Amino acid sequence: MSETHGDGAANVDPKLLESLVCPITHGPLEFDRRRGALISRKGRLVFPIRAGVPIMLRSEAMDLED
Repeated sequence: MSETHGDGAANVDPKLLESLVCPITHGPLEFDRRRGALISRKGRLVFPIRAGVPIMLRSEAMDLED
C-alpha cells in the first residue's frame, strides 16, 4: 500500500491512488508527500495516512488550507 523511506515520508502506490476516491465528494485524491496525506481538492479535505493506512473518515480529515 505505502512505504516509508529514511526521510520519514510515505509513498502511496500509484495503483492504489487510482482506485481511491474521496468518501465525501467521490472525486479524485492527490498524494501530498510533505503532509504524508491524501488531498481532496474538490472537498477541500486532507485525509491522514497512519502506519501506511489511509484514514478515509470525515471525522479524521482536516480542512485544506491553501
